[in-house]
Amino acid sequence: MSQTNMAQPCAEQPLGQLTLNKWFSLQGEAFVPLTKRPNKQHGLFSIAFAADFDLAAINTIINFLAQHQHDVTAVCRYQPDLALPAALCFYSEQAEQAINPLLLQQFSSSLDCQLVQIACPPNLYEPGLLVMDMDSTAITIECIDEIARLANVYDEVASVTALAMAGKLDFNQSLNQRVGKLAGIEKSLIDELKNSLPLMPGIKVLCQILKQHQWYLAIASGGFVPFAEQVQQLLNLDEVHANVLEFKDDKLTGKVLGTIVNAEQKALILTSLQQQLGLAKAQTVAIGDGANDLKMLAKAGLGVAVHGKPKVVEHAHAAICQGSLLQLLYMLTIPLNQQSA
Repeated sequence: MSQTNMAQPCAEQPLGQLTLNKWFSLQGEAFVPLTKRPNKQHGLFSIAFAADFDLAAINTIINFLAQHQHDVTAVCRYQPDLALPAALCFYSEQAEQAINPLLLQQFSSSLDCQLVQIACPPNLYEPGLLVMDMDSTAITIECIDEIARLANVYDEVASVTALAMAGKLDFNQSLNQRVGKLAGIEKSLIDELKNSLPLMPGIKVLCQILKQHQWYLAIASGGFVPFAEQVQQLLNLDEVHANVLEFKDDKLTGKVLGTIVNAEQKALILTSLQQQLGLAKAQTVAIGDGANDLKMLAKAGLGVAVHGKPKVVEHAHAAICQGSLLQLLYMLTIPLNQQSA
């Protein structure tokens, strides 16, 4: 899509000055080109996306950031993929403490957009690592809840799941409680569910793009191996880690075998993979939606809540609160390095 087509008429016409992938300072209503790109090692990058922006919106965002002592020194307009609308990145060189993501979410909803802040952003064009949760992240469902429907114990299991995802129950205990209610389910029904997993919108294209740029892709899930292996095939993932269900006579016994993939295990998986791959922390990304993902999100260079609960949004580095997971590219393609020019 050409820049001319992307520019908006009338009041939005000044955005036509914002050449894609170039950095500008805003002086009055004029964008003045900068000769140097921001240093990714310093300051904060505020990314506004998922909307058509005009000059009024830009000024509103700049004023909001200034109210939180984040003075914007540079602005960039960029488009990571033709399937995504152009985004705006606001650089605050002196800012150190990020604004609470829940406050960013509240503010951005008033502009009908999304706004995230990240420091030392990852670079798509260098090898990296993405570790993702599976249920309600890579796929749109919670597999254990769907199995529970088959066993007619959905209400009992869903109530325990909700408490666990909200961080109100120990994950290991809650998992064992929930799986215990599934005893007797036929393996054929598990296979039927496995073969109809609904992928989260945007995740397949995202993974394809990451693989093209030598990223290593893994699942660390509190869910179950049969489903994780199916997602691995669908997305061409490098490896998966999930819980092992015990079967006897082709039926679930209601037991989980081996080490449970809980919050601590997820964080350990990410750290171990980072070390094996010899990656800098800045090149590690984790995505998830529940309390069981928080430690993994914290360990990553960039931890992103995906359609997450408020507690997860608040404690993640950034959040995608609606729309396609392809939007993760906004956080990986800020025009900072020569490769992304």
